[in-house]
Amino acid sequence: MDAPRVTPTIADPKIRRVVFFASDSSATVLPQPQQLPETHPSGNRHVASGSFDPSENPNLATAIEKKEEVPQSSSKPLKAKTTKAERRALQEAQRAAKAASKGEGSKAVTESDRAAPVKSIKQSSEKKGGPSYASGATDKKAGDRPLEKDRKKDAPPPQSQFDDKSRMEKARKRAAVNPTESRNRVELFQHLPQYEHGTKLSNVESKFFNLGLVHPAVLEVGLRYSAGDISGGNARCIAMLRAFQDAIRDYCTPPEKVLVRDLTSKINSYVSFFTECRLLSMSMGNAIRFVKSRIVNLPLSHSEFEAKAALCSDIDRFINEKIILADKVIVRHAFTKVKDGDVLLTYGVSCVVEMILLYAHELGKKFRVVVVDSRPRLEGQALIRRLVAKGMSCTYTHINAVSYIMHEVTRVLLGASAVFSNGTVYSRVGTSCVAMVAHAFRVPVLICCEAYKFHERVLLDSICSNELGDPDAIAKVAGRMDVNYLNNRASEDNLKLLNLMYDATPSDYVSVIVTDYGMLPPTSVPIIIREYQREHLLL
Repeated sequence: MDAPRVTPTIADPKIRRVVFFASDSSATVLPQPQQLPETHPSGNRHVASGSFDPSENPNLATAIEKKEEVPQSSSKPLKAKTTKAERRALQEAQRAAKAASKGEGSKAVTESDRAAPVKSIKQSSEKKGGPSYASGATDKKAGDRPLEKDRKKDAPPPQSQFDDKSRMEKARKRAAVNPTESRNRVELFQHLPQYEHGTKLSNVESKFFNLGLVHPAVLEVGLRYSAGDISGGNARCIAMLRAFQDAIRDYCTPPEKVLVRDLTSKINSYVSFFTECRLLSMSMGNAIRFVKSRIVNLPLSHSEFEAKAALCSDIDRFINEKIILADKVIVRHAFTKVKDGDVLLTYGVSCVVEMILLYAHELGKKFRVVVVDSRPRLEGQALIRRLVAKGMSCTYTHINAVSYIMHEVTRVLLGASAVFSNGTVYSRVGTSCVAMVAHAFRVPVLICCEAYKFHERVLLDSICSNELGDPDAIAKVAGRMDVNYLNNRASEDNLKLLNLMYDATPSDYVSVIVTDYGMLPPTSVPIIIREYQREHLLL
């Protein structure tokens, strides 16, 4: 007789059987990889190959069916599929809840609104059969983001948009100076202020006795800003800091007031007055930030007299170290680039560039200077007069001839009003044109700028941030009545005059920036900004 058939058992879990059921209710088991046969506890050996008939082995068929049912029982049951109308009703309910939370300011409703999108993401992922990790990713992203209050603190203060009528009406009510705005402004620059010439001074004079909150030294400097008597980044910054010193010396803390808070509010009012007289430069903004940081960090143990003496001393140190000594260091660095026989070109007037030229001439360097100038201010005439008085060989020309004389030039020395973190140089209008022509002729361009004029902002054009000058200055030629064809035509509606004060020079046109920290490429400007801000904490 044949040996009794051994009831097959489920194999080791490490071995996997694949069974295919055909239409004729027969099953075929794929052969396993060749390995040593396993011994059954009863002593017999079995081979997992060959044909299989479920009617002959009911136990094995039942085991296979149970194994196939395991993943179905372990998986989570899917939620009922919602219709399009139900989903739309849910969205409308969420929107209504969100609107109610905004009106009432309820935190509970806000949290439910935040949880609703996550819940919908979970449902969509479960419908598709994917893993439910959407909520974890959302929580992780939300945790990485800074809080709303922190983001508002880190963001720079918004600039005044002078084309916003409602905002400007509120500003005029608070302003001490209300000049007459120019009617015919270029559409592209309506976000910048432009006033009729001479209206600022008349308004300030009419309100002279009503400006009790403005210190006389601050009032004097503001009037000189409006009249144009003080020009140049360093001169404007020094005049502002000296006015702050006079105001701090005469300051007395009112009763039931704290010196730190009340003096800061006073400085803010002075800054607002300066802005009404003329827009602040980037260097002045950095100096104001320094003064405010010194006020905030005053020790509480200081008396009022000691606090005012410490602030005045800090302002004196800032002027000496960041402006006066910084210019001397820049002169020493730039002097190494001046060689005998050089032809040096400069544009307009810059106090640092003038100091470099005079220093090199005093030390016996033989070179020639080309001064390029432009209307309407013609600042280069004052520079050429001082250089000729020192016995230097000079050439004077206008900016429309810069391409004809650039082939003689060996180096270009330019000043700057500010340098931004992307390497863009912000200077008087026309600087970008001179640097572009020098770049085309492969002439190195050296920008001489103090580190306190560096700013962490990024500037890409000359439209968003600029200053508009007097439009009548470009419509008239002083002393030439025969060519003043635009007399009495500036008020016509179909004529718009544009007098830009500054332009932006891309970093591609700049070879090196000479600062009091040394000579560096434009790509290293963020490093100087970081080190300068660190020195603010230690100064």
